[in-house]
Amino acid sequence: MRDFFDQVASWFERIPNDAIALIARIAIGTVFLRSGLLKIEGWAEGTTLALFKDEYQLPILSPQLAAYLATAAELALPPLLFMGLFTRYAAMALLLMTLVIQIFVYPNAFDTHGVWAVCLLFLMKYGAGRLSLDHALFGRHPLGQRGMADA
Repeated sequence: MRDFFDQVASWFERIPNDAIALIARIAIGTVFLRSGLLKIEGWAEGTTLALFKDEYQLPILSPQLAAYLATAAELALPPLLFMGLFTRYAAMALLLMTLVIQIFVYPNAFDTHGVWAVCLLFLMKYGAGRLSLDHALFGRHPLGQRGMADA
């Protein structure tokens, strides 16, 4: 029986990290990009600012500044993930945004935010993988960081 489980585990170990990174980049990037596009649609009707004033209510930042920063991040960072360019830094910024959302906006949504965090932490630790501009431009160790091949 142990041989069976060892065999199955060896199959799982063959899943390429580059494929996992690509799926993580596309999946989490899509979540944030869609949110940014919804915020852009809501600017004209005033719903975006209303959400930041009435529902999100972040400490320290004014609702207007928070709305602009969140929208900018959600529109600018996902394309970096899709291309795999400066991936670790884009993932770190989105993880910080996720933490703010979890702590201050929707503290009961850890099931969702935890999944986001796993994708982002994977990308921060291992980078974008070989199917990325990071790899094409900066080589095996994008921006001097240890890549998946060394993990």
